[in-house]
Formats: sequence, structure tokens, C-alpha cells
Amino acid sequence: MTPKLLLRVASMLMLVHTVGHTFGVLSSDNPPTPEIAKLMKDMKETHFMFMGRSVTIASFDKGYGITLIFVLLMVSVLLWLLSNDPVNRMSRKILPVLGVFLLLLSLTEYIYFFGFAASISLLAGLLVVWTFFG
Repeated sequence: MTPKLLLRVASMLMLVHTVGHTFGVLSSDNPPTPEIAKLMKDMKETHFMFMGRSVTIASFDKGYGITLIFVLLMVSVLLWLLSNDPVNRMSRKILPVLGVFLLLLSLTEYIYFFGFAASISLLAGLLVVWTFFG
């Protein structure tokens, strides 16, 4: 496989990850059980002061989820742009950082979320590492 193809596949994997994460974030207001509905209600109604604002854990959760949508989309676009010339000096500096980022992201997703999301980031990270060392 050519470096260009490896990075394009990694980009598409991260785009799929972005779409899946977006659906997850946008559907998080539909709890699957009454117990989870109560917990989510409590998370929305329990306010506390943080940096001069009254916030809730639910607002943090939603905000982090939306922020990650943008991060995943940026990674996907960056991989696609780097695939146009994966052997130039700038790409050779960015690829190892991006590869490590994706591998650490996959570890975090595995520990705190679920294996499917982690496997997508892991595969994309391995493709980026393969591009760099290949």
C-alpha cells in the first residue's frame, strides 16, 4: 500500500468515527432505561459554580462530546491533507505526533468508553505509524 492510500484509509476511518460519535452525542438525550433517565435528570438539575458560572455535569458532558466531534473531524481532514504529499518535511514531522495521538486516543477510548471506538482509532493510528516507518 502506498503512503497516500494508507493515510486516506486512516482519514476515512476517522471520518466514520466522527459520524458515529456525532450520532452518539446527538442521541444522548434519549436514555435507554428509567434508571439512566433519572441519573441524567439529576446531572442536568444539579448546578455548581465553576470559574464564575453555574454549570452542570450534563453541560460538561455535552460540551466535551461536541468538542470531540470537531477534534475528530480535524484529524480526519488533516490526515487527508497530509496524504497529498506524505513524504515532505512537514508531513514527516507531523505524522509521528499524529500517530501517537491516535494510539493514545484509542487507549483512552478503550479504558473509558468501549472497544469499537477504540479499534477505529487504533487502526487509524497504526496506519499512520505504518506510513511513517514504511
